[in-house]
Amino acid sequence: MSETKTDEPREPVAQTSLVQRWMPSVKLTILSIVLALIVGAVLIVISNDKVVSSLEYFFSYPWDAFSAAGEAIAESYWALLDGAFGSGGAIGSTLERAAPLACAGLGVTLAFRVGLFNIGAQGQIIAGSICAGYVGFTWDLPPVIHLLAALIAALIGGAIWGGVVGVLKSQSGAHEVIVTIMLNYVALAILRWLLTLDAFQMPGSNNPKSPGVDDSAAFPDILGVHSGVLIAVLAAVGVWWLLDRSTIGFEMRAVGANPAASRTAGMSVARAYILAMVIAGLLAGLAGAQQVQGHGDSLTDGIAGSLGFDAITVSLLGRATPSGTVLAAILFGALTTGGRQMQASTGTPLDLTTVLQAMIVLFVAAPALVRAVFRIRSTDGGGAVLAKGWNA
Repeated sequence: MSETKTDEPREPVAQTSLVQRWMPSVKLTILSIVLALIVGAVLIVISNDKVVSSLEYFFSYPWDAFSAAGEAIAESYWALLDGAFGSGGAIGSTLERAAPLACAGLGVTLAFRVGLFNIGAQGQIIAGSICAGYVGFTWDLPPVIHLLAALIAALIGGAIWGGVVGVLKSQSGAHEVIVTIMLNYVALAILRWLLTLDAFQMPGSNNPKSPGVDDSAAFPDILGVHSGVLIAVLAAVGVWWLLDRSTIGFEMRAVGANPAASRTAGMSVARAYILAMVIAGLLAGLAGAQQVQGHGDSLTDGIAGSLGFDAITVSLLGRATPSGTVLAAILFGALTTGGRQMQASTGTPLDLTTVLQAMIVLFVAAPALVRAVFRIRSTDGGGAVLAKGWNA
């Protein structure tokens, strides 16, 4: 009987440890967003003309200043929320903005889990968009086949651009941070050169831009959003399955945790690095396809915008998990689309959304500061993201 009593409490202990593992990380992320919104509220107040003018007689009638400040904050944040989720069109714009960000962020997340710091999503997006764009506006194929051909071309382009990093890392020990940064510039230089060629030049235009992809190569709309959004969701599910449910994913996570121990256990560290960067590049190439096949954008030297660097931010905010990365991408997509409505309705500068994104990441990266502000005791469940490539 004594043995039975000692075995009974084991099940509840395991369940408690699982909650302790996730809750602190989720709580700190939410509190980081709250702190960023508070900082944003201060910026709204000091940039509002009505509030500033009421400060001139603050000590004689302070209620005017408080009333104007509250009104400015409420109107700005309501316009931000309404612009992101207030209608079907707004939700569609948010999802379409979030889709390429999620795809590129998943590529960064995957590399993180293998211990690599992939700063090359920008170049991989450009490589994917070049391939998708070229197939999309030069090849003459039936609709479905044309769409698939352009999409596959984008995946191959991004995978090759990412695979180069994996091969150099595994075979020569080249630092992936340096290699990916350099390849970003190489990809941009290649795109600018291609845009000087007749094959990539839009007829009748003097600007360095290509034609848009043919309608047969564009993502069709589903419920008001292009179908690339659905592909992004499937990509997130695929990355989750790969990392958490597959043998290859287990080896990748093991290499990310301890390459030396994984090598001793018979795992191929080189293969894990190459495979991780190939898939990371493939996902970033998918983001490039989202740009040219989803938005219908022409190829220009700004086709990737800041997506590749925003992807790093999204991955960090999502704690290097597929689900967290997708949610972070939706948040950033909402800030971008809602920010336009906020500026149009209230005159609040669009740059405020960039400040909010930066402050969110700053607070996420400084959990000790968040704990100090909200008087939270430190735990071991912070779920910090670590890329061991820095020390490789």
